[in-house]
Amino acid sequence: MGGVDRSLQYFPGSSSQPVVTQPPSVSVLPGNTVKLSCTVSSGNSISDYDVRWFQQQPGNSPRYLLRYKSDSDKNQGSGVPARFSGSKDTASNTGYLTISGALAEDEADYYCAVWHSDACHSDTVLRGSETKAFPPRTWAQHGIAWAAAFGLCL
Repeated sequence: MGGVDRSLQYFPGSSSQPVVTQPPSVSVLPGNTVKLSCTVSSGNSISDYDVRWFQQQPGNSPRYLLRYKSDSDKNQGSGVPARFSGSKDTASNTGYLTISGALAEDEADYYCAVWHSDACHSDTVLRGSETKAFPPRTWAQHGIAWAAAFGLCL
């Protein structure tokens, strides 16, 4: 995957430029549980960030799954089953999307994005057996549509 920019686009007004990483691949058997991770680079505390997760199935628009900041500050997307849940581990500076009792229909691209206040810092996609970051031009091309759909980056 040479040439893919794994750094995150910097947005004016943000105080730092965190980097978000995900494992190169995740697989799960139907009925089992899988955890997708979204780790923020050192110097940036995951506890300060909203972590939002999106799912995109082939041929469909991205679907908002959930937002997680803490157990008392979270939001489940409309119609999103309870088997999708968010969590954080401050020790490892990581946010998680857990899919409990995974179904075949859960095979999709999963995007994690982290927010600090009004500054959008990231978008990393887990696509099947690989992880890649959106180059900045993708935000320029698609960011407005996402912002309008989900109230993000405005």
